[in-house]
Amino acid sequence: MSVTRRQMLAGAAATLAAAPARGQDANWPQRSIRIIVPTAPGGSPDIAARLIGEKISGRLGQSVVVESMTTAGGIAGLQLVAKGAPADGYNLAMLTGGFATQAAVLKNLPYDPIADFVFITSVVRYPIVYTVPPDSPIKSFKDMIARAKANPNKVSYGIVGAGTLYHLLGKWIDNQASVEMNAVPYRGTALALQDVLGGRVDVLSDAATSTIPRVRSGQMRALAVSSAERYPLLPEVPTMAEAVSGIKCESWLGLAAAADTPRPIVDRLNSEFRRALELPEVKKWAEDSGVVPAPSTPEEFRGRVEADVRQWTDIVVRNNISVQ
Repeated sequence: MSVTRRQMLAGAAATLAAAPARGQDANWPQRSIRIIVPTAPGGSPDIAARLIGEKISGRLGQSVVVESMTTAGGIAGLQLVAKGAPADGYNLAMLTGGFATQAAVLKNLPYDPIADFVFITSVVRYPIVYTVPPDSPIKSFKDMIARAKANPNKVSYGIVGAGTLYHLLGKWIDNQASVEMNAVPYRGTALALQDVLGGRVDVLSDAATSTIPRVRSGQMRALAVSSAERYPLLPEVPTMAEAVSGIKCESWLGLAAAADTPRPIVDRLNSEFRRALELPEVKKWAEDSGVVPAPSTPEEFRGRVEADVRQWTDIVVRNNISVQ
């Protein structure tokens, strides 16, 4: 097939038009990078973003600024990253495992939780832990399930918020164990912990990031972890699946950007974050914080988010969970 002069000129023009974009990608970054955290300052997502951002800023040659945006449960900040700013790698989001449960529970999000993001890398992972006061009559996770079977809706567990990971996990346990436990939602962990320690609620469901210091200090006793295997930072604590078949989930932190972010920028960020997670001081922070570094490829992280959204959507539908 012959190629006309007009086609040749059109092809040359397209090549020249694409060249500046490739050059810009190669020179990225040329200004500071912002990581938006959809949770309050001082929590694990905020600390992780600041610590790792500091480590990569030197290699990138630009500062990394961390900004907490908690409006509308963090949705406003995620919307900004997905749709409110150019897809140029200068606005990133530190996602949490709550990103997937939010996508499962809320049907009118101002963004598509999968299609509107590129998932750069998973950062860390950690389980949910069920704990009780040291003198609690509940001696194990199996004991808790046995009590729940004998006394429907009498065994209570404190959670942060309705429709959260803690809530959906509790419903999943109910479904798998054929029990009915009473989820008691709180605005924050401090109030839930106070009621559990005071004997007004039986069990606390919380992230390993908050739980491990309490367990290490002897304030609380761990019944089980939600991870598929025993958690390396709590190796003596059984998994929930050892008592209730099929239960396995972990929360996580991970980095995302707008869906159309150029792949060279995504790959550069992935490489720099993975390198930072290997630094001794970052590994030390992770162990002290109750998390395990979990770097991934963009494709692996996207697959994890997709699987979590499917899993939690199934739980929401099965239990007719609705959150306003």
